[in-house]
Amino acid sequence: MSHLSYEHIRSTLAAQPLFEDKTWQLSPVAWPLTPDQHAQLEAIGSACLEFHQALETLYLRSVAGKNLLRNKPLLAPWVADYLDRGKPPALVAHARDPKNRGAFPTVLRPDLLLTDEGFVLTELDSVPGGIGLTAFLNRLYGGATDRAVLGHGDAMIRNFHASLAALRPGLPNPLIALIVSDEAATYRPEMEWLAHELQRLGKRVFCLKPEAIFPLENSLYYDSDGNPEKIDVLYRFFELFDLENIRTKKFIFESWEAGEVAIAPPMRPFQEEKLTLALFHHHLLQDYWAEAVSGRALKLLRALIPPSWIIDPAPLPPGAVLDGPRVGGRSLNDWRDLAGASQKERDLIIKISGYHETAWGARSVVLGSDCSREEWQAGVEHAVALAPANLHLLQAYKKPRRIEHPLYAPGADTPVAAVAKAGRLRLCPYYFLIDGRAQLSGALATFCPPDKKIIHGMTDAALLPCRVVSAG
Repeated sequence: MSHLSYEHIRSTLAAQPLFEDKTWQLSPVAWPLTPDQHAQLEAIGSACLEFHQALETLYLRSVAGKNLLRNKPLLAPWVADYLDRGKPPALVAHARDPKNRGAFPTVLRPDLLLTDEGFVLTELDSVPGGIGLTAFLNRLYGGATDRAVLGHGDAMIRNFHASLAALRPGLPNPLIALIVSDEAATYRPEMEWLAHELQRLGKRVFCLKPEAIFPLENSLYYDSDGNPEKIDVLYRFFELFDLENIRTKKFIFESWEAGEVAIAPPMRPFQEEKLTLALFHHHLLQDYWAEAVSGRALKLLRALIPPSWIIDPAPLPPGAVLDGPRVGGRSLNDWRDLAGASQKERDLIIKISGYHETAWGARSVVLGSDCSREEWQAGVEHAVALAPANLHLLQAYKKPRRIEHPLYAPGADTPVAAVAKAGRLRLCPYYFLIDGRAQLSGALATFCPPDKKIIHGMTDAALLPCRVVSAG
């Protein structure tokens, strides 16, 4: 395993516009994964794909009023109500279109925290940033030959391309447009880098703004030096709430309807709601999940997904209680009762489920144990008030374990030795859907100082690729 010098890392990053205005802590070595952890990541990818497949069936049967179980009655029309809430009718109709049946995100990226009990899955993202960043770090730390680095060399970007090219199997080299909206503009440099690297490999991949595409008959095109080029696959790097700001959205839908363009990830909002994690734990759906996914996936998902609930303020009869955490030793009758939770009882996270501008980047997250009583009460009231249009997820907080990794001193201008520093880890493995399976193709480790309760990319965190090391 190679150790990178501080000067080499700094000069390599400085030479890349991909990292303009982005800084983080540096380390001489990739994040080490044990063979057991690597095997678990492989299993997690398969389980996440099974989860998506079962979720689609759950949603469509809920929409149609069909029974969910093979040998006993179970109807759940409320599932579709939850997942469709606040969405434009046209987008809901598109998600239900029979031509979309079996359409799943081509990229799956769970957010995994390493706790004393093992990995905990807090989110499952299908429009994730970091693909280009992780691929670049794979090369930086692993070069072209170190196969122990996940996604070593060009493997990660080749798999990214393969997952998209598979959507148009009759075309040997389809033209793929990576469409990045203004809302997601901070990620445009890494998408431009991805397109450039894939062009270097002979692939027809271009990073475009939404307004750069236009219709000709039923197809989508873009202007390539005065020549219109037909787009075969559109990879949307924007959230569905942002569709209203995409001036060319009408042409995108029409071209998809005509079968002239494939869209990834599919524009199916039910696949992008965080509340699906609460549906997995919902007491009324336990028999469904037991039938819909394999025994191995069921056991793994139950261990991975922390207890989660949907904050639905629909009134209950006086004698009824909510399926949720307890406050003051008593069950809840109203979600507003959460406001009275003690700090010890507030090891809970509130976050908006989806289809909202605050649903990404940890912008809606309220961690009860890390805020004042007033902030917690405001978070509860906000979640209840928004419920008619935007539901919130309540999730048990699982604290990441304290571990060590060597880091260089931040801001050093002269060669220095790396020193072991304490911190907490979030691991983001990237799986690309290829030939019906979730292919583990890279993983980004975010190593934060130990006082950070919510782990995400920040200037005092280290961002690292992952490398499988021997058990010894």
